[in-house]
Amino acid sequence: MIAKLKGRLDSTGIDHAIIDVGGVGYLVGASSRTLAALGPVGEAVTVHTEMLVSEDSIRLVGFARGEERDWFRLLIGVQGVGSRVALAILSALEPLELHRAVAAGDKAMVARANGVGPKLALRIVNELKDKIGVAPTAAGPLGSGGVSISAGGYSADALSALQNLGFRPAEASAAVAAAEEELGEEATLDALVRLALRKAAK
Repeated sequence: MIAKLKGRLDSTGIDHAIIDVGGVGYLVGASSRTLAALGPVGEAVTVHTEMLVSEDSIRLVGFARGEERDWFRLLIGVQGVGSRVALAILSALEPLELHRAVAAGDKAMVARANGVGPKLALRIVNELKDKIGVAPTAAGPLGSGGVSISAGGYSADALSALQNLGFRPAEASAAVAAAEEELGEEATLDALVRLALRKAAK
């Protein structure tokens, strides 16, 4: 499982980027927002990734932020939403906008994305509404429920780890925020996840 790539931006296309990691070029699909956030060709970049494995292919999808990857995972879990549609949604809406739209049942906002009709938008809203917690009040990762988690450091990765272990988004984000506050911004990912797990389990 490839969860992150750190290297040099070799080139970009309409829907992908090539990341040079130690002389190996990784083709990574991406939303237009992620591509815009990567910066100029030749610069150092770090992308969070999701590896999609099917019978005839293995593909990487990249994200500038961990919360975008979290939303991608949620979106492709909805019937009728493949990776291209999920990336189209993430191109049209930032994670905070998408969170608010789903929490409010605003299918029209979700339908702004290319390839998303009213019926699919309604299905996305209905299936994800109970999975995301309350709408965040400030720009923060998925499920923050008003708890601010810094964009830097390992907080987004720790949040994803807890959600993958079965914790609800709101519970996971609150635990990560508390752990980050206690450990400080220089905490390692391992330490952050361990402390967040203890706090979430209380």
